[in-house]
Amino acid sequence: MKFPASVLASVFLFVAETTAALYVSSTYSSRGDRMWQVLTLLFSLMPCALVQFTLLFVHRDLSRDRPLVLLMHLLQLGPLYRCCEVFCIYFQSNQNEEPYVSITKKRQMPKDGLSEEVEKEVGQAEGKLFTHRSAFSRASVIQAFLGSAPQLTLQLYITVLEQNITTGRCFIMTLSLLSIVYGALRCNILAIKIKYDEYEVKVKPLAYVCIFLWRSFEIATRVIVLVLFTSVLKIWVVAVILVNFFSFFLYPWILFWYSGSPFPENIEKALSRVGTTIVLCFLTLLYAGINMFCWSAVQLKIDNPELISKSQNWYRLLIYYMTRFIENSVLLLLWYFFKTDIYMYVCAPLLILQLLVGYCTGILFMLVFYQFFHPCKRLFSSSVSESFRSFLRCTCWSSMRRKSTEPVGTTDTDLKACTEQDVMPSTSKMTPETTEIWTAVDLCSA
Repeated sequence: MKFPASVLASVFLFVAETTAALYVSSTYSSRGDRMWQVLTLLFSLMPCALVQFTLLFVHRDLSRDRPLVLLMHLLQLGPLYRCCEVFCIYFQSNQNEEPYVSITKKRQMPKDGLSEEVEKEVGQAEGKLFTHRSAFSRASVIQAFLGSAPQLTLQLYITVLEQNITTGRCFIMTLSLLSIVYGALRCNILAIKIKYDEYEVKVKPLAYVCIFLWRSFEIATRVIVLVLFTSVLKIWVVAVILVNFFSFFLYPWILFWYSGSPFPENIEKALSRVGTTIVLCFLTLLYAGINMFCWSAVQLKIDNPELISKSQNWYRLLIYYMTRFIENSVLLLLWYFFKTDIYMYVCAPLLILQLLVGYCTGILFMLVFYQFFHPCKRLFSSSVSESFRSFLRCTCWSSMRRKSTEPVGTTDTDLKACTEQDVMPSTSKMTPETTEIWTAVDLCSA
């Protein structure tokens, strides 16, 4: 049975960040900075309450007679109690033999085109630990993007305005960044396990390192860009945040309305229609919060019974990072033109270059992860490099077609003849060139 290290990491970040936020807010109170104190407490206590509710919801304790658990969650000590419960289950399971087990079937990663189905016995203790790990993973994502991300942005903004950094503020910013990166990492792992639920997924240590570096560069540069822009254009940043937030918040609902699917009723049997709507709104709120700072990895799909899209859409990933890079570049240019005297001793062009290179470095680590270290890369219909080559081929073909001086009718006739000639397979198998052509055509039509 695996050691519950993820539970320990989640609880440590939760306790450490909350304690640091309370200490920093007390320093603001002693200095008379009421606004900074209130905002620091808000971004600390709000995710605390959401984490308590998430743990209760996943374990379905609201409908069970467990007064001690409810009391601990009301006192904001639910994660600590759950952590103790997890380690009690873990150590007792190694001493007692399970009288009842259930059998689960998972398929192994295909080798040479073949995939074997393996049966595994799962005891009650292991099932309980799985539920705890799942609950803490979701709680970590909520804490990261609804609490730690705003907290990091706020503390960095205060540091820029005051041109001074205290030990407490440095400590809470470090913990907040670690919490966001860890939440994004858990989001990646959750996305992989949800999309490939039929398979036995094993994530290697190098994959964790690659995801950590990818998310660290992506999130750190995004936060710094937002803080720099906010420091010179305080009113316009509200428009930037609202456009980003409502774009990602409304996007799943627009797709749901366009699909014409009935309203989902099977999320939780104990929930009414109003309760289901509240849960869906909270999920879209979290989805928007994640995409404000980084790629969510999980695509929310309300018309799907599982609420998650299991398709791997490289085109959507490409559009997101291209749009985010352009947005960061525009915000940095606006900061450069409107920067104030507080940046007198800052080399602005060098800082802009460093931030853009840092963001591109994060994208590079993402490509390395999907190309070499993704645990389910054998199941991809096309790899990252193949999709990128197909996209370039499609782009070059489109540009050459526009520059062609031949008449339209002649060009279409030649293209049709060429396509018919390339598509005809041989008696043995289709050539690699034909596969690449169809990949490019599919990407263009996506």
